Amino acid sequence: MVVQDRAVEVRGPHGALRREFPMPDLEVEVTDGAVVVRRTADSKKARAAHGLVRMLIANMVQGVSQMFRETMALVGVGYRAQLQGNVLHLTLGYSHALRVEPPPGIHLEVEGANRITVTSADKEQLGAFVAYLKSLRPMSRYAYKDGRGKGVKKETEEVRFRQRRQTTG
Repeated sequence: MVVQDRAVEVRGPHGALRREFPMPDLEVEVTDGAVVVRRTADSKKARAAHGLVRMLIANMVQGVSQMFRETMALVGVGYRAQLQGNVLHLTLGYSHALRVEPPPGIHLEVEGANRITVTSADKEQLGAFVAYLKSLRPMSRYAYKDGRGKGVKKETEEVRFRQRRQTTG
């Protein structure tokens, strides 16, 4: 780990991450192999930024050492994913297949036809890419005959379904 001016750079087996922290009321230093974030002022803004900067650095260290992973599920009849090279081809019920090319630092794996594993050392970049995938076909909030909705979701995400109105005739 290298700290220069207001920038922190972390290197590990899964790459290197660099981030600048332009907070004048915080100091970041490495002592005895541990990262220490200190406040030079006790303002409300400095106290709020202290925890944020500490957590961002912890996420950087964890990312370069063991990577972050998120598994996505495609739920729906005919929904499937294929990986061709580095390009993800998604069939999500549209008239055409969607091509998604991940940004640098994002690695994709397709398991079966409807599970996508996304890994990255940068937690923020991973979250943004997962949110983009979910936005391509958001989960339907209405359950169908099989009791499930359809769309793209995180595998651990639980979708709360709405009840359809019963009409009396």
